[in-house]
Amino acid sequence: MFFVYILQSVLNGRFYIGYSESPERRLAEHNAGKVKSTKPYRPWKKVYLESYGSEIEAMRREKALKAMKSRIYIQTLIDKTRPD
Repeated sequence: MFFVYILQSVLNGRFYIGYSESPERRLAEHNAGKVKSTKPYRPWKKVYLESYGSEIEAMRREKALKAMKSRIYIQTLIDKTRPD
């Protein structure tokens, strides 16, 4: 199983979209400064997660989300998954 995840910087609210077999491990790597693109914006928290049966499906979804470049759309996705 593969996952598409969205992280949010606690520092400035910036979003990061990625995919992984282990989103918890990836979150730990982001927060440990092991990912160059996210290191300056630590700490990160996981705010959204989708699961897929194959890596290619997860990659396609990640690419589609990144192509949108819409903070509003990302926030809408996150808000839909939060309990009222």
